[in-house]
Amino acid sequence: MSEDSEKEDYSDRTISDEDESDEDNFMKFVNEDIHQCALLTADSISDPFFPRTTQILLEYQLGRWVPRLRKPRDLYGVSSSGPLSPTRWPYHCDVIDEKIEHIDWTPSNPEPMYIPTGLEVEPLYANSKEETVVYLAEDAYKEPCFVYSRVGGNRTPLKQPVDNCDDTLMFEARFESGNLQKVVKVGEYEYQLTVRPDLFTNKHTQWYYFQVTNTQAGIVYRFTITNFTKPASLYNRGMRPLFYSEKEASAHNIGWQRIGDQIKYYRNNQGQDRHHHFSLTWTFQFPHSKDTCYFAHCYPYTYTNLQEYLSGINNDPVRSKFCKIRVLCHTIARNMVYILTITTPLKNSESRKRKAVILTARVHPGETNSSWIMKGFLDYILGNSSDAKLLRDTFVFKVVPMLNPDGVIVGNYRCSLAGRDLNRNYTSLLKESFPSVWYTRNMIRRLMEKREVILYCDLHGHSKKENIFMYGCDGSDRCKALYLQQRIFPLMLSKNCPDKFSFSSCKFNIQKSKEGTGRVVMWKMGIRNSFTMEATFCGSTLGNKRGTHFNTKDLESMGYHFCDSLLDYCDPDRTKYYQCLKELDEMEKHINLEKVIDDSDTSLKEITLDLETSSHASDSSESNDSQTDLLKLNSQIKTKKKQLKTKKERNSTIERHQNIREEEQEVCDKGHLVQRHKESDSDVTDTRPSISDDCIFDYFRRQLPNQVLILACDSSSPAFHMMYSTCDGHEFEQALRVGDGSLACYSPWGHKESETQLSD
Repeated sequence: MSEDSEKEDYSDRTISDEDESDEDNFMKFVNEDIHQCALLTADSISDPFFPRTTQILLEYQLGRWVPRLRKPRDLYGVSSSGPLSPTRWPYHCDVIDEKIEHIDWTPSNPEPMYIPTGLEVEPLYANSKEETVVYLAEDAYKEPCFVYSRVGGNRTPLKQPVDNCDDTLMFEARFESGNLQKVVKVGEYEYQLTVRPDLFTNKHTQWYYFQVTNTQAGIVYRFTITNFTKPASLYNRGMRPLFYSEKEASAHNIGWQRIGDQIKYYRNNQGQDRHHHFSLTWTFQFPHSKDTCYFAHCYPYTYTNLQEYLSGINNDPVRSKFCKIRVLCHTIARNMVYILTITTPLKNSESRKRKAVILTARVHPGETNSSWIMKGFLDYILGNSSDAKLLRDTFVFKVVPMLNPDGVIVGNYRCSLAGRDLNRNYTSLLKESFPSVWYTRNMIRRLMEKREVILYCDLHGHSKKENIFMYGCDGSDRCKALYLQQRIFPLMLSKNCPDKFSFSSCKFNIQKSKEGTGRVVMWKMGIRNSFTMEATFCGSTLGNKRGTHFNTKDLESMGYHFCDSLLDYCDPDRTKYYQCLKELDEMEKHINLEKVIDDSDTSLKEITLDLETSSHASDSSESNDSQTDLLKLNSQIKTKKKQLKTKKERNSTIERHQNIREEEQEVCDKGHLVQRHKESDSDVTDTRPSISDDCIFDYFRRQLPNQVLILACDSSSPAFHMMYSTCDGHEFEQALRVGDGSLACYSPWGHKESETQLSD
């Protein structure tokens, strides 16, 4: 970061950045006394001493009217005393009056990906004057850049379908987050569609969301979107479009579902100026006639959806106590960027000891899956479970759920109304052009002056890869310990969520083109664990979810797994932490060995380690080498459902481990370990091959040369418990079992870590 950026103006401070433990004296007064008095606005009574205003509330107390100011919306954004802040659009954008709403629904069965038949056609359309244009959004290009905004945009009535004798479909996308530029009827039941580029740009055609009316059931329709710009797409890897029917929703309570046949993504003949475009085509039969339906690239989540969700929190007497909603800043169009502070209220001296965790989402407006992950996180962290309470007691969470509301409102895929990608401008000094990322960076910088920030995560969607994964930063230029520690949290997340999160897809490097991203900027500011979480638009290639799409509940569950992994990462019992560190060290050794053997120029950080995602995984040969065995962890083990621990349970676990260590140390000091093993087996017929104790000890000395080993044998079973301490004095336990001439090692997650022959 440049020196100039270190000298930025800090004078423009917002109330959202004040210490979360500071109590608002005014709100204390209201909470204590509001139930004892009646509230009226100043214009509701005939009082000559008060002007007509809605900003002054009059409370009748002890026989007289007492005035107070209403909470300023510019600071609080949502209020129980009034409606949501109105949505502002660029003045020239046509917007229909009708409000678009969808029900929340999850399919009872996983939705499989599309399997190509090889017979899919590739429609190529030539421009013709005889074509029938059925939809055209001309007003999108009235201005070359953003001029000003107005509440609700340019209101336009919803066009009704043509007369019943006409079978032409009617299209509409002039609603919040909608995107459709032009529709041409090219056949009786075939339509060519063009999506609108991000406003004030000529690119980023990826997101689509539009309405279709005047449908006929049982007819095979073909839809082809012709102006995509990315050469690769998940539609060629099995992804299906999303469909919503209002009749299905009202009659059967069925919401968004994956649909389509003859799905194909291909390069078309619409290239201009040597820039080729790509088409997506699919066929579909509507379930009902005269229905109102919708198609979308991913599950929509609008700015209004967020405001309604935050209003529900604000009006909840329980959640509003530990979740403070403020306005971080205003966008170019004067829409509000909200920031949430989530923590258990405590005194200043106690609160300042808490470490901070920061989450942000929707810097790219078309990546709606990130909002569903954010919703799942907020649902869990604001819940009444013992672990949610533990997290709120332990951390201060700063959450910015929608960084780019302007882009979300107008249906952009990647940019704000400045026509720029906000996630490349975290280093910019242009506060007026990029207010949300400027204020976010400023807020984090001031927060770091008060407390340690242990983790920053920006939620995104990915258009080319399956599964959910993370991008981190490369700490190899500092020290190996830091290099490995930055990978621990993603590895824990992959263990807690093995059917959705892929550790092999994670990357830890800094490309020059990404130096302006939130992840890199926060890492350079000093946040060691700085990540971008990428969620596919498609589905999973892992475990039980293999070959199926992610639905909204799958995405929301990642919010829970994030919290679960955060508890693991910060657990006072460091067993899982050091187990992950050990696995990462073994992985790194294996990669270095492969590099020497293959003399490859491939970056170490980009080598795929997860054998399960490889098409050759089933053909890999068996090996007794311990490093290779450890590398098979991600593909061979099925993670057990881990029981969450409260703080009390975690402390009892630590005490139990300490008691075990004391007992085992006492046994070792007396020199009776081997004798005790022999005596316990003296009356039992043992059919296992004879394995000497020296062989077992020698095995662990070879695997852990710099660690102190303590072995204890359970007399009731041929199992050992190994306690070993690391170079910094931390200790943890592994269970070991000997049988058939081999020794099996189990990790703290309950995984079978390795199995090694000991007869030699």
